[in-house]
Amino acid sequence: METLHVALIGFGTVGKGIYESIEEQREQLESLLGKTISIDAILIKDGDINREVDNNVLLTTNVEDLLSLPQLDVVFEAIIGVEPARTYLAKFIEKGCHIVSANKELLAHKGKELRSLATKYKVGLRYEAAVAASIPILSTLREGLKSNQIQEISGILNGTSNFILSELQQKELSFEQALNEAKEKGYAEADPTNDIKGWDAFYKILILSDLVYGEQPEWDRIIRKGIDEVTSADIKKAESIGFRIKHIASLKPSADGPVISVEPVAVTSSHPFFHVAGVNNALQVTGNLAGSITLNGPGAGAYPTASAMIEDLLSLYRNSSESVFYSPSKENGAEVPDWLLLGEISEVMSIELLPLSENGAYYASGNRSDIETYLEQNPFLKLYPLKGLIKEHDRSNLALV
Repeated sequence: METLHVALIGFGTVGKGIYESIEEQREQLESLLGKTISIDAILIKDGDINREVDNNVLLTTNVEDLLSLPQLDVVFEAIIGVEPARTYLAKFIEKGCHIVSANKELLAHKGKELRSLATKYKVGLRYEAAVAASIPILSTLREGLKSNQIQEISGILNGTSNFILSELQQKELSFEQALNEAKEKGYAEADPTNDIKGWDAFYKILILSDLVYGEQPEWDRIIRKGIDEVTSADIKKAESIGFRIKHIASLKPSADGPVISVEPVAVTSSHPFFHVAGVNNALQVTGNLAGSITLNGPGAGAYPTASAMIEDLLSLYRNSSESVFYSPSKENGAEVPDWLLLGEISEVMSIELLPLSENGAYYASGNRSDIETYLEQNPFLKLYPLKGLIKEHDRSNLALV
């Protein structure tokens, strides 16, 4: 049987998960591939730490040792940051290796460059794990919705943020208490900035923008807010009127190109994200033919991430030159968004008070710029976009204040 020669860049949580998953599933994977899998080398950061790997595997801190291997077919990349990952992967692509990556920051910044290079050298570049770990969103877009024009993608794309918001909602903890619990459980890094400031979800939705529409918006035009300003009082107020606050990244087409927002959003009980709790992720994709499809599951962790990367390996050998899928960027029809305003105010102009709610929760419908202009005059109000249907009998009972 022909041998498939593999190397790993990184042997942290994800890299170790890939190694262990290949070993545990070896018989099944080799049957599917029709090839024997040989993990020839692993690039590590610290050569003084003992790793439990087969004696035949080369462990090295020098990337040139991997580049010098006489045979190498596939490289799994599982490190953090743009550099040195970009430089490493460019060299392996030029060597003729297929690439499987989980590096969301790298792909948000340099994905277009790497895809172009992969096309030039006729190798595959796969990165399912960079968006939502085990949730197969990229393969769904590439293979399951290829005949559709994608009208919207929205998602809970950061498990740490979702866990913190769930803890605020379920246990009425303070933000700091919920964040500390996330750190204790290993869901948040010692420096959780990328998670709680929205950067992690930001990078992931940019990857989807590239994949679906072939371009990204200018970064400085994108709304990016984290969860660090969401309070337990906001959560409680929203909960009292049947809403939950979720951190959602959204992608839509427009006449001027893709439009992205990453921010806390109030969702109604009818919305598919209403019950997504803990560290789970979820994505909703709306196509012009298929309608709305929701996927959810673990969005992080060693084995969910390894699962996505190994599925990418299999996809490479189903069609190693499979192209990136672009959907035509056709603008949706005019839409007037809904909003939830929280706070105490003495006068409200043309804003509707939600029925059966305690004082301080207001419903508004209108363009974001108009609402934000109103907020400039009422700085103590907090604004949350509102997603999901409000029941018709409730909407009919809305009263102007």
